[in-house]
Amino acid sequence: MIATLAAQVIKVVLVLATERRWAWERLLETGGMPSSHSSTVAALATAVGIVEGVASPFFAIALVFGSIVMYDATGIRRAAGMHAQLINDLVEELAHLFDEGFQPQALKTLLGHTYPQVVVGALLGIATGAAVAL
Repeated sequence: MIATLAAQVIKVVLVLATERRWAWERLLETGGMPSSHSSTVAALATAVGIVEGVASPFFAIALVFGSIVMYDATGIRRAAGMHAQLINDLVEELAHLFDEGFQPQALKTLLGHTYPQVVVGALLGIATGAAVAL
């Protein structure tokens, strides 16, 4: 959980550095730099590898689990975020056409991650997992 918390705090700090505002909501949101999902599973796999050994079945399970989570973050969840953006754009156009109070709630678009976000999250997780396990 240390890796998760570290990634989420970094997101808040990055928004502060780039947009000059505190974005505390980033502590609980998915998506963005770095990937907290990637940092968490990388920390898990690293700690298991150090404690149990890289030849253990536990490390293999953690590695496969981590791979699935990271693949999901860059593939399925990222695509879902792109779809949500397109739907939001369509709804906005419909709202202009039918100006009769048509204001559905916008879909969340920051769902997945780019490859750099996943890589940075994984590196953060490896460092965190190693620090905790050693």
